[in-house]
Amino acid sequence: MNTSFGDWLRGALAGLRLRRIIARRLAWLGAGLVLAVAMSACTAARLAYNQAPTISYWWLDAYVDLDDAQSTQTRDALDQFFQWHRQNELPVYAGRLREWQALAPADLTPAQACVQFEDVRERIERAADRTVEPFTRLALQLTPAQLEHLQRHQARSNEEFEKDFLRGNPEQRLKKRLERATSRSEMLYGTLSKEQLALLRELIQSSPFDAQRTQAERLRRQADLLQTVREAQAAPARAQQLVREHYARVNRSPTPGYNDYQRELVRQGCAQFARLHNSTTPEQRANAVRVLKGYEDDFRVLSAQR
Repeated sequence: MNTSFGDWLRGALAGLRLRRIIARRLAWLGAGLVLAVAMSACTAARLAYNQAPTISYWWLDAYVDLDDAQSTQTRDALDQFFQWHRQNELPVYAGRLREWQALAPADLTPAQACVQFEDVRERIERAADRTVEPFTRLALQLTPAQLEHLQRHQARSNEEFEKDFLRGNPEQRLKKRLERATSRSEMLYGTLSKEQLALLRELIQSSPFDAQRTQAERLRRQADLLQTVREAQAAPARAQQLVREHYARVNRSPTPGYNDYQRELVRQGCAQFARLHNSTTPEQRANAVRVLKGYEDDFRVLSAQR
């Protein structure tokens, strides 16, 4: 499990860096994009969210090479989704950010961290339900050539995952993860001390994250997606139910032992996040409050826009 606040939050919000399969990304487009992108800078968050329909369209187009009719339909669906998300979800996220500001000055327990994780996860699942119908429409329209295009894109995604998480010796892989975790932690808290960097390294080393196991699950989900599209096209009357079942298998893997592994990642991630947070100074926590307040203000401005 990732160990910095940014890593933990990103994990909770669908792990945008891992570039999951289409159904996963569609399910998490709104919540994942709005908070994960926010970890860069407040003004960047506003810009990114306002461009979210376009960014999401280009992401989908890269995966399946949309034709003209599909492009128009997809743009309309994304506009509708983000309009709903702006009006209904952003105010909730702003409220959560205010709550996090109240939590930041004090020490945290793993249980408190996990409560926040579960709360965000539930909001994401609410957003996911809104994507079933448009995803089903698109799945029914994909041609054999587009499915081949999707498979090629999946292969490139797998190569990127391998490059990020599987190549090099253990020390090299640890160094990459530590660099990412440090960068994201410092976005929230400011510069970390030598002792905190050592703690971060220790937390990453003790993480149950298994890149090989995670990659195997990615491959399973990718194959599941392709099979779901083919089954939906063969039985259009059941297409929407098949898509819902696919979403369910993304959230709860049929692979023996994988769900236990996921739960352990979350449990350990909550504990690791609490340990890092509890090592921070009053000045670092004050910085975190300022950063979170900036995000809250951005989301309130965005939610007021129509």
